[in-house]
Amino acid sequence: MRPPPRPECAIVRTITGAASGAASNGSGPVSPYRAAGLPGFALLPVAAIATGLAALLIVLSGRYGYHRDELYFLACGQHLAWGYPDQPPLVPLLARVMSVLAPGSLVVLRLPSALASAALVLLTGLTARELGAGRRAQALAAAAIAIAPMTLGAGHLLSTTTFDLPAWALVAWLVVRILRTGDDRLWLAVGLATGVGLFDSDLIAFGLFGVVAGLLLAGPRRPFRSPWLYAGGVIAVALWLPYLAWQASHGWPELAIAHSIANGGSGTSAPPWEFLPAQLILTGYLAPVWIAGLVRLLRPGPLRWCRALGVAWLVLAAVFIATGGKPYYLGGLYPVLLGAGAQPTLDWLRRGRARARAGLAAVLVALTLTLVPVTLPVLPVTAVGRTPIVTLNYDAGETIGWPAYVREIAAVYRSLPLAQRSATIVLASNYGEAGAVLRFGPADGLPAVYSGHNAFWYWGPPPASARSAVAVGFTRAALTPLCGTLRLAGNLNNHLGVADQEQGAPVWICSDLRTSWSAAWPRLKFLG
Repeated sequence: MRPPPRPECAIVRTITGAASGAASNGSGPVSPYRAAGLPGFALLPVAAIATGLAALLIVLSGRYGYHRDELYFLACGQHLAWGYPDQPPLVPLLARVMSVLAPGSLVVLRLPSALASAALVLLTGLTARELGAGRRAQALAAAAIAIAPMTLGAGHLLSTTTFDLPAWALVAWLVVRILRTGDDRLWLAVGLATGVGLFDSDLIAFGLFGVVAGLLLAGPRRPFRSPWLYAGGVIAVALWLPYLAWQASHGWPELAIAHSIANGGSGTSAPPWEFLPAQLILTGYLAPVWIAGLVRLLRPGPLRWCRALGVAWLVLAAVFIATGGKPYYLGGLYPVLLGAGAQPTLDWLRRGRARARAGLAAVLVALTLTLVPVTLPVLPVTAVGRTPIVTLNYDAGETIGWPAYVREIAAVYRSLPLAQRSATIVLASNYGEAGAVLRFGPADGLPAVYSGHNAFWYWGPPPASARSAVAVGFTRAALTPLCGTLRLAGNLNNHLGVADQEQGAPVWICSDLRTSWSAAWPRLKFLG
């Protein structure tokens, strides 16, 4: 997502100074809240914010249409396995369950995402409390994560990111609690939460790596002397093993996909220079709050005992920049940073010209809310093509036009002679096209669809009886070695003026095959 740029707010240094006057424990990185106790949890306001977010996401979940990734997850759900070339099994399993409960319902498909986003809000409030934030500051942290473009964009769709964010937040909350209380038995819970998170995405392994690196670099190093830490690691790895075994048995395809992403092969890939500026976009105009939290974690003061989490952000930022990671890969640490920055932000607002500062804060919140139409399907779908929404948010465009595209593919198929149709399949260049044909094609009379993209490649080549194909999205050069006769039959058009990835994609009629599908299939494999 690329919401419009905005001027920086020069308040972070002042905000972080609001909390620096608190006494620091001179004996080392020990929490000052351990003996004194924590503020009460702001259950009602935090729960109200979480419920409001979930309600908003549910109300809007049926608008526009399936995202290309959701169509892919539905396809993967029909081939349940311990792993896929680009993901662990959790989201395909959820897609399968939701589609069985309510076939064809976007609202039901996306219901787990709304609940996961609500959990993210609750965990952010709890983390703020662990960091000494009062009730109002806990509510501020919860509200900041709830209206963040990162949260709204991920929470609207069924995706791995949707569940990765609360999984990171849960692990971070447990780690903060361990550092505050010294209760090393909670490392078992960290291992369990990490292992479950690894069923959704490998990114949480990077999160734990960041935490370990932070502890080694900034301390405290006491957890490394605890057997509970290593027991938690064993639990996490044990839960991860089935997926690792699948990857190993299939030649580690996820490494090839990661390399493709790093080289710009994904619609949401970003160049390395864009990684840090994009962090300001993830939380909208409230970025000064998390920046204040990061500075507060890193500087001497009352949160010195939790400095490892601030160092983890720096370590992971460097790792993801070096490896070509996507900007949102750091999103799981923002509940901690917002939790650390919320209290000093409120303290800053109360000092001096409080009315002017409160007005500034209100403006920042209002500006962040203006990004909602970019991240959520608020505008009529017919108006999207006249706005810069798709330019700013790639994912918005990928939820528009799939039924229209499938109808056009079906029209090409029906243009074939009747005798030829029985020996024709649909060949898609990517999993979005293939998933759309799988979802909408039967109603339009389309035959089976095949693709060499990611998991679709592993589900096998077309049968030998298929002697022709309606090929979608390929260049002529890609099809020439396969097709003895190749004719351009049209180009996809969503008829909404939305410039998404499929708009204008060519549709070919490929016949008189030069070779068998089984011989051609290795050349059609595409991981990315």
